[in-house]
Amino acid sequence: MDKFFKGTLCGFLNGFFGSGGGVVAVPILEKEGCPPNVAHASSVALIFLLSLVTVLSYGLTGGLDFAGAWRYVPWGVIGAVTGSIFLKKIKAQWLKRLFGGVVTAAAVRMLFS
Repeated sequence: MDKFFKGTLCGFLNGFFGSGGGVVAVPILEKEGCPPNVAHASSVALIFLLSLVTVLSYGLTGGLDFAGAWRYVPWGVIGAVTGSIFLKKIKAQWLKRLFGGVVTAAAVRMLFS
């Protein structure tokens, strides 16, 4: 039941917010014993699969702007490759701090915008 709840929560947040499932997946994976760098990388795989399902769902209901999204794909690929290189090099302590800071900054921005 525990994995059912956690997996459902990750999928719901990903579908509802667009990427929130990864924010939840990282601490879940860490709690289950994954080192922080592995948890971050593994959450990307999880979110990739959840995002495919979400894209299909939104695509079938006309809720996507493919032209708008595709303008960001080349730059997103560059960012993804760069991020994966840095993930392999950063210490777990700094990764946790950076992740927490980014999530906090995003939350504050959303609360006040």
